[in-house]
Amino acid sequence: MRIYFSGIGGVGIGPLAEIAHDAGYTVLGSDMNESLMTRDLEKRGIAVSYDQSGEFLRHEHANQPIDWFIYTAALPSDHPELIAARELGIKTTKRDELLAHIIAERGLKLIAIAGTHGKTTTTGMMVWTFTQLGIPVSYSVGTTLSWGPSGKFDPTSEYFVYECDEFDRNFLHFSPHLSLITSIEYDHPDTYPTKDDYFNAFSQFTSQSEQVIMWKHDAIDIKTPEDSWLLSDTEVQNITLAGTHNRRNGTLVSKAIEYLAMEEHIQSKSNTSEILASFPGTNRRFEKLADNLYTDYGHTPTEIAVTLQMARELSDHVVLVYQPHQNIRQHEIRDQYTDAIFKNAEEVFWLPTYLSREDEKLEVLTPGQLTKNLNHTSLHIANPNDQLWNAIQKARDEGRLILCMGAGSIDNWARGEVIVS
Repeated sequence: MRIYFSGIGGVGIGPLAEIAHDAGYTVLGSDMNESLMTRDLEKRGIAVSYDQSGEFLRHEHANQPIDWFIYTAALPSDHPELIAARELGIKTTKRDELLAHIIAERGLKLIAIAGTHGKTTTTGMMVWTFTQLGIPVSYSVGTTLSWGPSGKFDPTSEYFVYECDEFDRNFLHFSPHLSLITSIEYDHPDTYPTKDDYFNAFSQFTSQSEQVIMWKHDAIDIKTPEDSWLLSDTEVQNITLAGTHNRRNGTLVSKAIEYLAMEEHIQSKSNTSEILASFPGTNRRFEKLADNLYTDYGHTPTEIAVTLQMARELSDHVVLVYQPHQNIRQHEIRDQYTDAIFKNAEEVFWLPTYLSREDEKLEVLTPGQLTKNLNHTSLHIANPNDQLWNAIQKARDEGRLILCMGAGSIDNWARGEVIVS
């Protein structure tokens, strides 16, 4: 089968392209811009075009028919490649149908990592633990990794570990063998108009799972299967990892290994804590770019607070550079930006919101509007430019820890500045 991925550099599409490649399919695709993901794919011999006019797709289909066109929810209905694929009679779906096809075709047991926050890190932890235990595993993680590909298909594996995203109701396409729920807090208003819609989706997801491991305080808001493993806060293990949220996520993974060892007789769980303590992390999740400079994908108040807490464990002087993500989301969370969220940052640089999948009828909220509830003594409205970079460099020279946070362009900007400086 020949599969074309539009938006192949995306955090969801890229790992799936790697999996399809490993599973023996012929893979190619396109993206608007070069990225860490596209560079990794090209290194693996996957053809990537940065022309999305539809000409590359048509040319490739003429040379050898393309059987399946995969695209993301962000792709507009009038996108040239999607129009071309339909005109050519190519099967077109979003990513989940292909992944479900591969999992079913190979008879794999799905271990799904779902939740509002912490999915990527927890998925990475689970894959890392399987690997260190010597258990063959196929997987998909929604970021690039320093210690392996983002997506992998192992023909000897029994399990598939998947970062199961609730955006666009993606996770409802699956019926996992085991689900880990990291946290539940209302998000994605563009998919779920109300809080009840969001919680009901998680209720449905857990009902589709054979076994669920999650925290008791999250289970209060949703219906869970009667035999779910519900963990209390007192059960958080003392794993040697920075950040309370990382220790909580590690606990979920440890409990999952315990369940699998008990129910399915996989390798001993005796050294799980030591394995988790050696977890090298994932890219874009508190990733070190240079001395005293870190980048993180977090873009909600809860994620800001827990990541700053983690940074505070490493330094007494933390500077946050924050780029809000999606104007539609900012309308929902604007009142959650309080001093308590930023208490572990001694200085905050606030950038304009990165716009993506927006409702054009909504007013674009300014940094001033979003920070109206803050009385932080060192709050600066800024832009990603030379002036901001000079301020970052000065803070680094003073020995302070700089944390660049956001799901938009802030990461590429910081990486670019590191390269040229």
